[in-house]
Amino acid sequence: MRVDIPIYDLSLIRGMWEVRVKKYKQRQKKEQERINQSALAKINEQWHYRIACRTMKKDEIQDLQHYLERSTFAEMDIIPYQSKTGLDVEEKKYIYELSGNIWRKIPDDILDMTYLREWHIKGTRIHKIPEYVEQFLDLRVLELPKNGIKELPVVIGKLANLRDLNVSYNKLSSIPPELGDCENLERLEMTANFNIMELPFELSNLKKLRHLDLSENKFASIPICVLRMSSLQWLDISNNLLSDLPEDIDRLEELQSLFLHKNKLTYLPMTMANMTTLKMLVVSGDELTCIPSVLCDNPRIKFIKIFDNPIGANVEKDENESAVHEEHEKEFMKTYIETLKDRDAAPTYTTKVSFSCLL
Repeated sequence: MRVDIPIYDLSLIRGMWEVRVKKYKQRQKKEQERINQSALAKINEQWHYRIACRTMKKDEIQDLQHYLERSTFAEMDIIPYQSKTGLDVEEKKYIYELSGNIWRKIPDDILDMTYLREWHIKGTRIHKIPEYVEQFLDLRVLELPKNGIKELPVVIGKLANLRDLNVSYNKLSSIPPELGDCENLERLEMTANFNIMELPFELSNLKKLRHLDLSENKFASIPICVLRMSSLQWLDISNNLLSDLPEDIDRLEELQSLFLHKNKLTYLPMTMANMTTLKMLVVSGDELTCIPSVLCDNPRIKFIKIFDNPIGANVEKDENESAVHEEHEKEFMKTYIETLKDRDAAPTYTTKVSFSCLL
């Protein structure tokens, strides 16, 4: 008996299958693109509700959105520092640089260079600044970020020529009162030490201090010594535990930029109307209900409210990611100050009620 056996062209079947797979992948790709575009649109819409600023320009909003949406910076240092490569040999000999986690102490050979004017030590395992720092009487810059330093030596007060001190991202729990003896200090940064809750009153002697960064610590109020820094122009005390501001905040007669976001403020004192030099004010808008109308009327003031808890935002972050994100927010704001232009006037209002919009 003869049996007919069908013969199939396997290459034809394979070709048909590959075409189907290709079309399936193309449909998946288009769907993913549609989802991504939808998500991006949602993010953009969220940030328009997060940021409230009078007559904010389109490019300003986009830049601010881009900066606030960042979340991963694995390849970047928390504290950027440009190496002094552009300096000539004569200038370089006055600068000391040290970085890398292989270092647990400052090499002793630095004792032969007491003529140094700048120390730039970052990203090491050094936990203590040696007492012999008092011998470097010509020091003008002391950059010590991200080292795990637990305390500053009291002899730091003998550095009469010190202009710039950066101890951000360390493990300090207090600041020595002797720092107030550095009367020529113009810039002080102590971001993210996490355990600093107060400052010694002696720091009120820093009459030349213009830039003060206290962000990401545990201040429940603005320290009294800060209100006595008559020359202060730039103050960042964001991401602390502030629930109100002192009524005499207008003592800061030279203050131009004030960062208060990521605190728990519900109102701004009316005395802020007396701060005639103020040009930039950044606050959190989630709980803020009362604002002096002069802050809204004055076209010279860039008044920005950031809503920290938009609907649908994922607020669960690990500690490291959160710290990096905070630093980049701060970096953006510093740059943002320098590029802002005066704005048109806006309607007067004294009360702002935060609201949510389902997207």
